[in-house]
Amino acid sequence: MSKFRPSGGYRDSCSFQTATIIYDATYWFCEKFLDSRSRTVDQMVQAARSGRQNIAEGSRAAATSSQTELRLLNVARASLEELLLDYEDFLRHRRMRQWEPDDSDAMAVRRVPQNFKQDQTDPSDPTDLTELTDAERWALYAPWLDHADPAVRANALICLINQANYLLDRQIEAAETQFVEEGGYSEQLAAARLAARNRRKETRPEDRSDPIPACPQCGKAMVLRTAKTGQNAGKQFWGCSAYPECKGVVRL
Repeated sequence: MSKFRPSGGYRDSCSFQTATIIYDATYWFCEKFLDSRSRTVDQMVQAARSGRQNIAEGSRAAATSSQTELRLLNVARASLEELLLDYEDFLRHRRMRQWEPDDSDAMAVRRVPQNFKQDQTDPSDPTDLTELTDAERWALYAPWLDHADPAVRANALICLINQANYLLDRQIEAAETQFVEEGGYSEQLAAARLAARNRRKETRPEDRSDPIPACPQCGKAMVLRTAKTGQNAGKQFWGCSAYPECKGVVRL
């Protein structure tokens, strides 16, 4: 039986690959330019790591929990925002210039994927950055991320973090839309169970009684629940599988 919701595949996503470059670059930036005893080093490395790891964990959680997937993607987004502020602080505290969005260097960093495609010898070659190894992707950004000037490295990382945050914003928006339109795992599981029962009814006469009613409010499958409080505590009832969005109830 196939999964109701796809999961995994994060290694091929642009957000994860960009977060990997950011994590590696942050680790080496801190190692080269900051005091290893500074608490800031731990915070920056952990923020970069959190951005990457939570994208992966959210992708794996997508199979069974839309809410968990969204929560982890938002954690990744918040971690990278924290790291962005650290790099901005680094430049400001040392009176180093932060690139404007239209600076030539900032635009060059943002154009790396576009320039990579244009440099392919075969215009029909579908290869893009997502198909490269981590080392090959790093090499494309190495002129900035391996630069001897910490200001160049910090500014390039600010560009990459903004790119990663943009990708995560789109990923979160898509996950929210999917949840609203298709429901979460429990709703899909209940619908699949109802469909299986309906198929059995068509082939087995003894199963033609319908034990699972449809929600009187939204039409989705009901789920058998047990009241925990109130005068009906301990008694079972049919509750809508879309709860808490829908509070339809059918009494037994």
